[in-house]
Amino acid sequence: MEDGTQNLEDCVVDMKELSANPKGLSAVGVILTPKMRQVEFSLACNDLVASGADRKPSALVQVAVIDPHKQHLVSHTSTEIVEANKDPLFLTGVTFPSEYPASPETLVKLTVYDVKDRGQESNSFLGSATFSIGDLLRAKDEQLTLSLRSSDGVCSAGRVVVSRLKMGEMEEVEVDHVATNTPLQKCPLVCESAHHSCIDREDNLLTGPVFRNPVCKVYRFQTIDSKWMLVREQMEECTLSFSIPKQLLSLYIQEDMRRVQDLRELGELSPHWDNLRKEVMAQYGGIISSYQETLAELDKITGCSFKPSCCKAQKSLEFIPINLHTQRMRVTCPKKTDALYDIITVGAPAAHFQGFKCGGLQRLLSRYEAEKKSFSTAYQCIYYSPEHTAKAQEVLSLMSVLQPFITSLADQLLQAAQEHSSSGLRDALKSLSEKTEQFVHTLKDELVKSALLALHAAQPGYVSKSQKHNPVQAHHPGNISQGTDQNQSPVQGFPGHSPVQRLPGHSPPTPVTESTVVCNNVEPSQLTTGGEARLMSMKKQDSIPHHKEYDEEEWDRLWANVAKCLNCVIAMVDKLQEEDNSKHEQVPVQQLADVITSHNPGDWREQLCPLVTRLKECVIEVVEKAKRAMTFVLLQEAACSIPQGFLLQQRRDIVFSQALAGLACGFVMRLYAGMRDKDFLTQLHLVGLVAQFESLLSTYSEEIGMLEDMEVGISDLQKVVFKITEAKTDDLSELQPLVCGQRDHLTVEVPLPQLVFQTLPEEIKEGKLLRVFPVLFNVGINEQQTIAERFGDISLQERINQKNFEILDAYYKLLSEKLPVECLPCFQTQTDIKELLETLGQNVVTKKRKNVEILWISGSICRRLNGIRFTSCKSAKDRTSMSVTLEQCALLRDEHHLSKDFFVRALDCMRREGCRIENVQKNIRGRKYAFNMLQLMAFPKCYRPPEGTYGKVDS
Repeated sequence: MEDGTQNLEDCVVDMKELSANPKGLSAVGVILTPKMRQVEFSLACNDLVASGADRKPSALVQVAVIDPHKQHLVSHTSTEIVEANKDPLFLTGVTFPSEYPASPETLVKLTVYDVKDRGQESNSFLGSATFSIGDLLRAKDEQLTLSLRSSDGVCSAGRVVVSRLKMGEMEEVEVDHVATNTPLQKCPLVCESAHHSCIDREDNLLTGPVFRNPVCKVYRFQTIDSKWMLVREQMEECTLSFSIPKQLLSLYIQEDMRRVQDLRELGELSPHWDNLRKEVMAQYGGIISSYQETLAELDKITGCSFKPSCCKAQKSLEFIPINLHTQRMRVTCPKKTDALYDIITVGAPAAHFQGFKCGGLQRLLSRYEAEKKSFSTAYQCIYYSPEHTAKAQEVLSLMSVLQPFITSLADQLLQAAQEHSSSGLRDALKSLSEKTEQFVHTLKDELVKSALLALHAAQPGYVSKSQKHNPVQAHHPGNISQGTDQNQSPVQGFPGHSPVQRLPGHSPPTPVTESTVVCNNVEPSQLTTGGEARLMSMKKQDSIPHHKEYDEEEWDRLWANVAKCLNCVIAMVDKLQEEDNSKHEQVPVQQLADVITSHNPGDWREQLCPLVTRLKECVIEVVEKAKRAMTFVLLQEAACSIPQGFLLQQRRDIVFSQALAGLACGFVMRLYAGMRDKDFLTQLHLVGLVAQFESLLSTYSEEIGMLEDMEVGISDLQKVVFKITEAKTDDLSELQPLVCGQRDHLTVEVPLPQLVFQTLPEEIKEGKLLRVFPVLFNVGINEQQTIAERFGDISLQERINQKNFEILDAYYKLLSEKLPVECLPCFQTQTDIKELLETLGQNVVTKKRKNVEILWISGSICRRLNGIRFTSCKSAKDRTSMSVTLEQCALLRDEHHLSKDFFVRALDCMRREGCRIENVQKNIRGRKYAFNMLQLMAFPKCYRPPEGTYGKVDS
C-alpha cells in the first residue's frame, strides 16, 4: 500500500442493479450507486453594517428551511461566529444530505445576526435573505449573491454570498480577509485509513441495516499553502445498540435454563447437597425471570437506535450501551485523494443502575474471590479454584459441540460405506478420527475423574473407608478420608492473576495446576452446629477421596473404550479398502465395470455399522457421566457463590453487554470500510484487529467504580470472535449481525450479501474465526482527577495503562511476525510504529499529571495498525466530544496540512456547530456541554470548549 488511503467503492453494493445486470459487477464485486445528489454550500458576507457605528459586527448566520406545504420555518443549522469582521467568510457550511427531503423548490432563509455577548447569547438582527435550492443550482458557477434586508425593509444591511460546495472539486479562494486568531495548541498524532470517495451510508446497502439517522456537517479550512480543504462530519446511530443486548439476553436465559436442567439431572443427592441444589436452582430462576422481564421491556421499544445519557441508570435499559454513535470525517484536499477517519463514541460500559457504592467489578471480584473460601466453609461444600470451574465449563461446552459432531461424522462414514465410496470413506474417517481424539483428550483431565468421585460421595448412603473402620463416626455419612496422589497439589493462591477472569462463566486466560478442597457430605442439621469441627474438615488435600464401593478405574476404562472403538472402526475401514483394492488388481480391466456393478454396496455398511454404533454408544455413555461430573463442580461453585456470586454475574453480564454492542458496531464499521483492501483482509484473518478504547474517566468517587466495571467489560471481550457469513437472501434485514455461543465463548456472525461475500479471501469464506484484541487506556482530565492525583490514588489507572500497553506491544510483535510492514497504511507523519510504542511505554510509567499523550499516542498506534478506535467517558457526550473534535483537528493538521492559524478556529467550529453539539442536543434536548467554569479550569487547555457552549445542564 503506497499511502494510507483506500478506495471507498468497496463499500457499496446495489442489489437491485446487480439483479438486473449481474455482469455489471466489477472484478471485486462492487458498484457505485449514489442517490439524489447532495446539496452543500458555503456562506460569506460582504459590507455588513453593525448596530453600532463604532464597532465591526461579530456575525452569525442562522439557516432555516421554509416548509412549502405548511408555510412555516424549520430551523436547520447555523454558522460559527466570526468576530469583528464586516466581510466574514464562514468556515461552517450548510449541508442537505440525500436523506433530507430537499428539492429544487425548497426555500432557504438566511438570517444574519450581530453577536454582542456569547455568554449571554445577546444578538441583534442585521438582515435576512431568501432563495430556493433551484436558484442555487441554476446560477452561474452555482453561486448567488443576495442582498440582506434589514428590519425596516431597506436593502442596506450588506450582502450574503452562497456558493455550492462539491466534494472533490475545490475552488481556490482569496483568504486575506479571513480572520485568524489564537495560537496553535499541542495535539496528538492521529491518523486513519482513508478512502477515495464518499457515499452516504443510506446509499450504501451494506451499512443501511446497521447505521441510521445521519447528522451531517460541512466545513472549509485553509491549508498551509493557502489552499482550501473541504471537511465533512457524519454521525450516526447504530441498530446494534439494541439488537446485540437483546440477543445476549436470550443466550443468557437459554444458558441458565440449561444449567437448571443439568442440575435436575444430577439424580438423587444426600439431603445436604439436595438443599444446596434447590437453593442454587432458585438463584438461577431469579436471574432467568429478571432477564425475561428485561427482554420483554426491550421488545416493546421500537424505532429507537440509541440510549440517551439521561437514561443511563434506567433499570429496563441497563444492558444497552450509553449514547453509542459512529462518527466519520471525510477530508477533500486539492489534487489529493480523499480520506475518511472513523471513530466510535460510547459511554463507559458500567452498571449504573446497581451503582458504585462498593466499587466496580474489578474491586468486587477481588473481594469475592478472597471471601469465597469462607463461603465454602459456611455451606459445607467443596471449594474449586477459578481455574477448575473454568475448566468444567470448557469441558461442558466442548462436549455439547463434539458429541453431535461425532454422531454426524459417524453417519457420514456409514453413508460413504453405503455408496461404496473409497474417497468419501477416507475423508469421513479422517474427520471422525480428529474429532474423537479431541473428545478423548478433553475427558482425560483429572478434574473429571475427581469430580465423579465427589459426586458419588454426595449421594445417599455413601460410606468412606474411615467410616467403615471407625464405628464411632459411622453415623456421620459425610466424613471423607484423604488419600494421596502425586498428580494433585494443595490449593494455592495465584499471585498476579487478575480477578477479572474469576467468575463462573468467564474463562481465565491460562489454566494452572489443578487443586481442590474437599468438604464433608453433612446433613443440613450440622450446618448450625460444630463450627470448629467444620473448619477442621476444610483441609487442603493432595488427592481425591477413596472408598471400596467406588471403582476409580471405571472412568479411565470408559473414555479409553471410546478410543478403542475408534481404532476398531479405523481397522475395519483399512480392511475393507485393502480387500477392495486386491479385488480390483485381480480382475482384468475389461471385467472391472462388471465387478463394480455386481458388487453389493451394502457389504461395507453392514460390516461397519456395528462398530460405528458401538462408538456412538460409548460416546453417549461418557458424555452422560462427564456432564454430571462437571455440573456437580459448577453446583459447588454456585453454592459457594450464594448470594454474592450471582449478583456479580448479573453485573458482569450487564457491563459485557454494553461493551460487546460497542465492539460489534466498531467491527462492522471497520469491515465495511476495508472490504476491498486486500492487505487489511489478510491481516484480519491471519492475526485479527486491535480495538483501542480511550477512556477519560477519573479515578475518584463514582467514576473509579465505572472504570473498574469498564476494565472487566473490555477484558471480557477477549472471549469474543467474529465470523463473516453469506447472507441467506439479498433482503437487508438478513444483514444484521447475529450472536451465538455462551458466556465463556461467543461468536458474532456478520452476514454479507452473496456477491460481496464471494470477493473475500478463501480463509474468511471458509468460516475462519476472526480475533479482536481489546486494549484500554485511561487518563482522567476533569477536576475530580485533579483531586485524585493530589490527595487520592491513581494506581488503578497506572495498572490499566501498563497492562494494556503490554497487550498492544504483544499484538504488534505478533503482527510483525505474520505480515510485512508494507501491508500497513503509511501516513504523512512518518514516525515508526515501533518508535511510537517505545514512547508510549515510557509515558505509561512516567509520573505525570493528566498525561493525555498516552491517549494520543495509543490512538495513533491503533490507527496505524488498521485498528478500531473508541472514545468514552461517563456518557460519551461532553469530555468525549472534546476528545473527538481535538483528534479530528489534529489529524487535519498532521495529515492534511491544516494551517496553524486555522487550528483553533476549526476546533471551535466543530465544538460549537458540529456533530458533537448535535449529539448533546439528542441526549439532553439542549445545546450546552455539561461543564462549568470551575471544572474547566482543571481541564487541559485543548479539552476546553469555546465560550458560550457550556453551562449547567441535567445530563
